Amino acid sequence: MQKTLLLTGASRGIGHATVKRFSREGWRVLTCSRQPFDPRCPWPDGEKNHIQIDLSDPADSINAVELIRERLDGPLHGLANNAGISPKGANGERLNTFTTDLMDWGKVFHVNFFSSVILARGLREELAAAKGSIVNVTSIAGSRVHPFAGAAYATSKAALAALTREMAHDFGPLGVRVNAIAPGEVETAILSPGTEKIVENLPMQRLGQPSEVADVIYYLCSDQSTYVTGTEIEINGGQHV
Repeated sequence: MQKTLLLTGASRGIGHATVKRFSREGWRVLTCSRQPFDPRCPWPDGEKNHIQIDLSDPADSINAVELIRERLDGPLHGLANNAGISPKGANGERLNTFTTDLMDWGKVFHVNFFSSVILARGLREELAAAKGSIVNVTSIAGSRVHPFAGAAYATSKAALAALTREMAHDFGPLGVRVNAIAPGEVETAILSPGTEKIVENLPMQRLGQPSEVADVIYYLCSDQSTYVTGTEIEINGGQHV
């Protein structure tokens, strides 16, 4: 039977690489993003398997669960909560606890944190039927202050790491595993100017590639990790050693 992955934040970077990785392994990938499907995306049945959702809107997120269930029409083997936003200041500067607009705090937490709860619990029967796997994409910024990632982004990712533990405890009896990955400096469109200075001091002295992150997501959804749950895997080239 063909396995199915539901992936949020599929329109670029790590999400793009994840669709390619799972498609190459024969999985059906349902993609979710706030953008309509881009016909330039090079994977099979992409438009048919795309669901446009604004994860910053709680009502839209909740209403989307039923649509996803209809589109699934069966068990869900993997859920990758990859969507994330990190607002910047007018000149691209980092927003701290003083300068982040209160409305932006809410939007960031809805996309980066609450959407993971909404989708996981809304689709728990489909996940349980497949003995599936949930992967929450956190961040290196979730464990210490980062020079570019803002306060709202960082705290939402820290909350998502804590949620991963709670979900692993709650979903375990259903046969569903829940893990997180925490990427570091990965070569995507959201990199900030000055990242090259961080890279110079990394033990591996290079940026990570989206495909390297996608490989770890695939591992956590595959039969190679059937006794791995409740953990957060750092993918950062040794940034914290």
